[in-house]
Amino acid sequence: MEYESVLLIKPEVFIYKIPPRASNRGYRAADWNLGEPTWTGRMRLVAKGIVCHLKLEDKTSGALFANCPIDTYPGVAIEAVSDSSRYFVIRVQDDNGRSAFLGLGFGDRSDSFDLNVALQDHFKWVKNQEQIEKEKTQPKQELDLGFKEGETIKINMRITKKDGSEGVSRTAKAKTSGGILPPPPGSLGKIAPPPANAASSTRQSPGTSPAHKPTGNSTGTEWTDYASAGNNSGQNPTPPQQNTNATANANWVQF
Repeated sequence: MEYESVLLIKPEVFIYKIPPRASNRGYRAADWNLGEPTWTGRMRLVAKGIVCHLKLEDKTSGALFANCPIDTYPGVAIEAVSDSSRYFVIRVQDDNGRSAFLGLGFGDRSDSFDLNVALQDHFKWVKNQEQIEKEKTQPKQELDLGFKEGETIKINMRITKKDGSEGVSRTAKAKTSGGILPPPPGSLGKIAPPPANAASSTRQSPGTSPAHKPTGNSTGTEWTDYASAGNNSGQNPTPPQQNTNATANANWVQF
């Protein structure tokens, strides 16, 4: 069941008998006898579903004087005149389907503005309802969001550590290090062997201080030759020869 809703009420409007339209230039309110309206009463704009009616009623009794069904706006049912914004031409109909054109006028310009806004809002709502009904019978076309052939997508991700700081990817580290790659995994944890001539190098005797230098009266007992330590392991070391001339023994370490 559809209910009738009132869109607009104006307590006083003026109705005029108008001459037939002489040309296609439109109606002019100046051609009417504006000082002597044919009828004065109340106007109600009501809607029942998508159908809209402009009803002219008696101010006191509310009796219906004329009914103007409006199916579209702007249209033939109600049309503005060419020389004023306060006057319209309406097409009224009786129960037998007979129609006539009358002039409708307002005493204030804001009243005619309210009629315009009410009609526009109603038919905008009608258009939205028609669109909703159309979508019910014709489902919306689903969007194809899949990747087409050859399409790729690039995602920039930020890695956040447990402490909340942002980590740097390996690619970014390689770029910031000037292009130097890290060592291979197999080489981590290994120590390179010492050079081959490390065993023949002369080492300092334990217990002596590097700052202690031999004097001219040194007997040579304070220094020990470890040159043959690598080859005579497990054997008693050969006691050093005592010589007052340090340059005569090539195995002495000179500081």
